[in-house]
Amino acid sequence: MKVLVTGGAGRLGASVVTGLVGHGHEVISVDRAELAGLPAAEQVSVDLTDAGATDAVFARLRPEAVVHLAAIATPFSAPEPVIWDTNTSIAFHVLQSAVTHGASRVLASSSPTPLGYGAPTGWRPAYLPIDEQHPLRPWNAYAASKAAIEHLVAMFAAQQGPAVAVGSFRPCFVLSPEEWAGAPTQQGHTVAERLADPALAAVSLFNYVDARDAADFVDTWLAGAPELENGQTFFVGAADALATKPLAELIPRFFPGTEDLAAGLTGDSPAFSIARAASELGWRPTRSWRTELALAPADVSASAVAPTTTDADGSGGAGVPVP
Repeated sequence: MKVLVTGGAGRLGASVVTGLVGHGHEVISVDRAELAGLPAAEQVSVDLTDAGATDAVFARLRPEAVVHLAAIATPFSAPEPVIWDTNTSIAFHVLQSAVTHGASRVLASSSPTPLGYGAPTGWRPAYLPIDEQHPLRPWNAYAASKAAIEHLVAMFAAQQGPAVAVGSFRPCFVLSPEEWAGAPTQQGHTVAERLADPALAAVSLFNYVDARDAADFVDTWLAGAPELENGQTFFVGAADALATKPLAELIPRFFPGTEDLAAGLTGDSPAFSIARAASELGWRPTRSWRTELALAPADVSASAVAPTTTDADGSGGAGVPVP
């Protein structure tokens, strides 16, 4: 297919573009900047907050499929109004232009953050493992913008019916190939440090996904979308937790009172269920930190860092969330 990827030069976007090209698609990256070495057929620089400019790009390129990843990608990395306005406006412009100019498949990236973990007022899961039916309680502009994107997807599904297959996915904490080799993650610490100090990953319930597995999900969704119930959301994560101990032990340590909820998360079981993607699309991740991390699992403890000061609700002092 001719696939347009917004945010194709980003951390997840670069892996998605590379993966889709590897699966035989003609891929065009639309981003504010170009990325050297990106195997896209074309890289287009455009401000997606500009509705007219966005529509002009789609009118010229007329993609068969659109994967919308572009966004301010981290909570509190910009003022709250800027995050909200940017993420919601570009999502609407992209989805509107996609259906206007003939795309038959549109997949938009959401996030697990609308669940509400890390809230300074406290949070605990309703049940574990968490699936797509779990209640949402976003507490910051980033999380609220991602919840809004899921509502936009549902709106376009209702509006377009079977003419356009639309969906959203919630990639867990994305780890790109260079981060397995020791490059800092988007939160500034390394994967080995995140494993060595459980407080760093506790706030997001130890979720993660290899960016290449996320790219494989995108390809799988593009192939299977016409047969799915329209407008669905999928969790996309690893098959294990980013932790060296069972979550049955770790989650109650950081979320008191969850012993019964977490009891079933034995071994390396994750807190997020990917059963929907497996059952409806046949997608399963093939990579884990145990196979990809440059350090062998036995060496992780040797890279331990000083414990992070973290409150029981996952916030670090003064209501500031720990990533």
